[in-house]
Amino acid sequence: MDIIPASQRILGQLTHLLEKLTNDEYSKSLSVLHDNSIGQHMRHTVEVFSCLMKGIQLSRVNYDERERDVFLESNTLEALSEIKKLNEAVDQIKDNQSLKLVSQGYALESDEKHEVETNLYRELIYNIEHAVHHMALMKIGLKEIKPELELPNDFGVASSTLKYRQSQQATAQ
Repeated sequence: MDIIPASQRILGQLTHLLEKLTNDEYSKSLSVLHDNSIGQHMRHTVEVFSCLMKGIQLSRVNYDERERDVFLESNTLEALSEIKKLNEAVDQIKDNQSLKLVSQGYALESDEKHEVETNLYRELIYNIEHAVHHMALMKIGLKEIKPELELPNDFGVASSTLKYRQSQQATAQ
């Protein structure tokens, strides 16, 4: 199963990025990101992964209940520490398991919640895709604050897109 290594690759790429940024760069409000920062996107991504890792023990995950820790979005060392914990937790995953996904309802005037059946591997896939989306946004922001920073070619690019590009290159040859 390639889901675990893919999760670890994403976390590794986030670690690589954090090691290249100062706290000021990390927390700078960027107009191209609607005045959000790289740190806000990183915090959100890390907290969604954290919700899943905590949810494993409960057999229940609720991404709406994430902490929204502002220190995590302003301090690269704190973010690195959290990602290290996530990597260790992902490394402990040996098997798939059933989970309940709890979500707030979508009507703003209601407190209704939805609960659906899911499983750990499906939620890891969601976390990978969700992280890639936010990494693509981070990459856009980085062009504004640190254009000289070189990231891996697959940073913020979905694996399906990478495979498509490879097939197009192979066809062109």
